[in-house]
Amino acid sequence: MLKVKLITHTPDPDKLVAEAAKLCYSASDIDSLEDKLTPEKVEQFLDRLVDIGHESPVEHASFTFGIEGVSRSLLAQITRHRIASFSVQSQRYVDKTRFEYITPPSIEAIPEAKAEFIKAMEEDALHYDSIRQKLIEAHAKKLTDSGVDETEALKKAEKMANEDARYVLSNACDTKIIMTMDVRSLYNFFRLRCCNRAQWEIRELACRMLELCREVSPLLFRKAGPSCVWGACSEGKMYCGKLEETRAKFRAM
Repeated sequence: MLKVKLITHTPDPDKLVAEAAKLCYSASDIDSLEDKLTPEKVEQFLDRLVDIGHESPVEHASFTFGIEGVSRSLLAQITRHRIASFSVQSQRYVDKTRFEYITPPSIEAIPEAKAEFIKAMEEDALHYDSIRQKLIEAHAKKLTDSGVDETEALKKAEKMANEDARYVLSNACDTKIIMTMDVRSLYNFFRLRCCNRAQWEIRELACRMLELCREVSPLLFRKAGPSCVWGACSEGKMYCGKLEETRAKFRAM
């Protein structure tokens, strides 16, 4: 099951971005940026930035998320967002013998497909474990024959086995991610991944992340979401046909 946690974020991101914006548009020096920067003024600066699309000041604020219950398939998509920092659970160091897996809703909805999918995941786990054990035995023997202590040899053999046994794992295999993005990168992420045409798993993740961001900073993220919510759809002929429904959903979020 998808789990998303906002681990940390820039303290008072609205005020920081407002200070950066104020520097752009006034003669204030650094020490006086906070002068007269009331909550009302912060809101005015952020409204102006969002409305005119001046996004460089928002790069000073960043958000870090802890993500669990997602697939390696999602990992392949999310790391395409290159202006971000990622730490990912390693299949080289972590034994995935009893791996969890993510079931697509379309498979979940068809009993026969779901049963076959579960069987495939169970078989996958059996093959992974079998291959891993064979590799451990072979690597451990080679290491001990070369003079490595048995305990140390087993430790090294397990890591070596994980490295190659993982090739049998499915894209459905679960992973865990810690991801940090600045606000400008998040705007781009939400435009692309909250869209109805985005793949279902990353779309669900993006919408959860946007909810968390709006709880912390409703001003900075008031227009965040798919491009069609406050403007034209960016998908052209691939338009989903759900404009009003999508706008209502994200404006009420």
